[in-house]
Amino acid sequence: MKILTRVKDSIQESPPRFLVTGFLFVIIIGALLLHLPISSREGIWTPLLDCFFTATSATCVTGLVTLNTAAHWTTFGHVVIMLLIQIGGLGFMTVATLMALLLGKRITLRDRLIIQEQMNTFSLSGMVKLIRYVIVSTLIIEGIGAVLLSFKFIPMFGLKGIWFSIFHSISSFCNAGFDIIGPNSLNEFINSPLIMLIVSFLIILGGVGFNVYMDITSKKFNFKKYTLHTKIVLVMTSILLLVGFFGVLLLEFDNPETIGNQGALGKILGSWFQSTTVRTAGYTAFDQAALRDSTAVICILLMFIGGSPAGTAGGIKTTTFAALWMVLLNEIRGNEDIVVFKRRVRFSVIRKAIAILMIGVLWVAFVIFMMLIVEPYSLLDISYEAVSAFATVGLTRNLTPNLTAFSQVLIIISMYLGRVGTMTLVFALANKKRRSLYKEAYGNIIIG
Repeated sequence: MKILTRVKDSIQESPPRFLVTGFLFVIIIGALLLHLPISSREGIWTPLLDCFFTATSATCVTGLVTLNTAAHWTTFGHVVIMLLIQIGGLGFMTVATLMALLLGKRITLRDRLIIQEQMNTFSLSGMVKLIRYVIVSTLIIEGIGAVLLSFKFIPMFGLKGIWFSIFHSISSFCNAGFDIIGPNSLNEFINSPLIMLIVSFLIILGGVGFNVYMDITSKKFNFKKYTLHTKIVLVMTSILLLVGFFGVLLLEFDNPETIGNQGALGKILGSWFQSTTVRTAGYTAFDQAALRDSTAVICILLMFIGGSPAGTAGGIKTTTFAALWMVLLNEIRGNEDIVVFKRRVRFSVIRKAIAILMIGVLWVAFVIFMMLIVEPYSLLDISYEAVSAFATVGLTRNLTPNLTAFSQVLIIISMYLGRVGTMTLVFALANKKRRSLYKEAYGNIIIG
């Protein structure tokens, strides 16, 4: 009992540990529900590994699956997956806070610290207000998305199209990439501007982060008044989307297995959707295995960068990449400080960005190495899978269902690590920081 009490106290005293444990708890509950016969169309007990894989993928808003989502799971199973996606996308602490507010309970200081860790905010003030904003804005955006999608799905599927619209709106905004249409994701809609554009914009809105919404609306869409964080997120998101769009369009223009046989509309929509979905969404407009190697490399880089903090996307985040890019530019210019948009960036931010990059690179490299030992697939295919899992993207070159149990466990860990955040997991495992009573003398290292 004493050991359990110590573990409980250790978790409650550390916001990162609470978040890490909370996501794990949600995954376990989701996996057990999916394991029930009521969740499968055949009325069988689905293998636990498949259940944990699906629950982790849904909670970590990834989209990689070992079982066909549309064919294997019942409506009950789909509802469980949708709830896991919503909890994972918003963060389980957001949902817990909503329940507390509905029950009239007080939000404690510990709760606010956990919310601050989850939302990556700079201050403890306004936590409850932020949670309310997140919940309301999510419901509005997902509601509008569902209504717009219904204009396509209801004529196609009848009243069932209402459920399809709700599910895919939530899955899109949460950057999950789960679909209940069939085995080919959204490939059949490549020439549908409504589906391609609505889903794309839901993905983008989910990926920029809730604090960016607040800043934009409160500053009345005046770019000059935005915070440095908002400016970097908007600029980097725009650049990466355009790089992906033109990269896919130019490299796949005459590839008959992707967009080569499409007309002008299909080429443009397919390229735009691919650029958007690699930002951690997981939907497809064409077979990912058919991509040319050069295009696949671009997609891997875009997947690794991912979306922005405090949103539903994964990856090392646009701000991390921007911070490291600014280090390079300012070093070339000979600036003593790291300056962007006429503002200096603290060294602590750069140090955290370097740590996130290194942890991400090392983990992905480890997963790729281990999978190359046990899997018969090429380096490019395995790299695509490993980065997709870590960045919680959900795109695959048709590997996921055919992976060995060992590789599937590695993918599960990667999805979990990518969702809770590398630094959050490090802080959760680390001991309390000790304040040193003295500073060591400087030493010199020759660089380059």
